[in-house]
Amino acid sequence: MQDYEHQAQYYETDQMGIIHHSNYIRWMEEARMDYLSRIGFPMETIESAGIVSPVVSVGCHYKKPCRLNERILIHVDIQSYNGVKLVLCYRMFEKGTGELRAEGESSHCFTTSEGRICSLKKAYPQLHARLMEELDSADVPWA
Repeated sequence: MQDYEHQAQYYETDQMGIIHHSNYIRWMEEARMDYLSRIGFPMETIESAGIVSPVVSVGCHYKKPCRLNERILIHVDIQSYNGVKLVLCYRMFEKGTGELRAEGESSHCFTTSEGRICSLKKAYPQLHARLMEELDSADVPWA
């Protein structure tokens, strides 16, 4: 699957001229939304089915700083999925050199719009089947 691409912006930099650490989490969110769209289930479609996916946890491991105007490719894979909880992993590379800049993960549960935990296998079987396919083909080096 094609990686999500983000160009580092000036407003994302800190006083040292590097991308502030908080922005990597935003990039992961952008990449997650792009990933869901690419597998055929944009967040708008999921939410219109009465399902929401709140963040349970998020983490990022910084390897080397990103700088202004660098193009960052973000590879998203499913680390684990059990029908109720989805864990995604992210690897962020500088496009020109292929150098790994950061790795991260985010955990999400699935709930009804009223906030009750739900199983996608029952509540949204099409999305469940697609996530299972993606899990089977995931390329997760640290899983």
